[in-house]
Amino acid sequence: MLRVHFTAEDFARTRFATRPAPLQELHAALATAVARSGGPLFAQWRGRVLRSLPAASGPLADLVPGGRPPSFLDVLGDTLADGFERIRATGPALVRSELERVYGATAAPRWIHGLHAGDEAAWHTLRRAQQTAYETVLAPVWSVVQDLHREQFSHYALTAAEHGVAAALTGLAPGSRLHEGVWEWPGAAPAREVRLDGRGLVLLPTFHHPAGPLLQDVPGRPAVLTYPAGAGLPPAAGNPVASAEALAAVLGRTRLHALRLLAEPHTTTSLARALHVSNATASSLAAALRSAGMATTTRTGRSVTHRRTALGTLVAGARPR
Repeated sequence: MLRVHFTAEDFARTRFATRPAPLQELHAALATAVARSGGPLFAQWRGRVLRSLPAASGPLADLVPGGRPPSFLDVLGDTLADGFERIRATGPALVRSELERVYGATAAPRWIHGLHAGDEAAWHTLRRAQQTAYETVLAPVWSVVQDLHREQFSHYALTAAEHGVAAALTGLAPGSRLHEGVWEWPGAAPAREVRLDGRGLVLLPTFHHPAGPLLQDVPGRPAVLTYPAGAGLPPAAGNPVASAEALAAVLGRTRLHALRLLAEPHTTTSLARALHVSNATASSLAAALRSAGMATTTRTGRSVTHRRTALGTLVAGARPR
């Protein structure tokens, strides 16, 4: 059983990751492939992944000789580059202690010794391994992962707004309960007691690891709980045009176009010009998006400026770069 101890400050600092983390999702996918978790539904996907991984990704296996990777790989980041930078920024003491924990008395490959010593060539080997593995495993389905993450984000936000954080937490983990400040998740292995002590908790869905929660508990950082989400199958590459068509059917093509234009600030006149509509129509479109919480309008003198909100960005399907 996983037991996460919250203080009042931790509840205030609990949040949902606004975007998926490429490296975290990659590590979850590789763990599922190697551990053969997920049952027969994952068998075809697992075989395809293991056959297609390039040799350059091989060093990643060296980091998990006992099945548990070093904690400095557990980073959030909206992009691969961001994730790489966060890993490389790990303090040398933590890198050394984690590699010593992972390997113990076992002889480590030479490049692992390079990580231990801070050798840039060794860090380049790690980065290239993660990059090639990402391109093989996740790049073909990353737009689908982003869409699924937005659905989870919206569901969590609505549940928390309507019923509170406790209902949102227990809703993410069927069978779990929150009792006297302790979130209990039965069946999670290995059994763990985690005390947040004011650091807060970041919730991150994964769509490639159906076997239970993954919890990163690094001193001095917010704890990150990666929980299984989705339909229980690894995402398959979809048709982005179909996704756009579905979104247009809900919002209407002109509203969707306006929402995407508002990634940059627009006055009513410039929005009307870009949409090839009248100023009155542009003002009405902006008002509709504003009433749904997807846009804001600010007035300066006689001029008004419209721009997209964070919710609008998520709905529009913008991709972080």
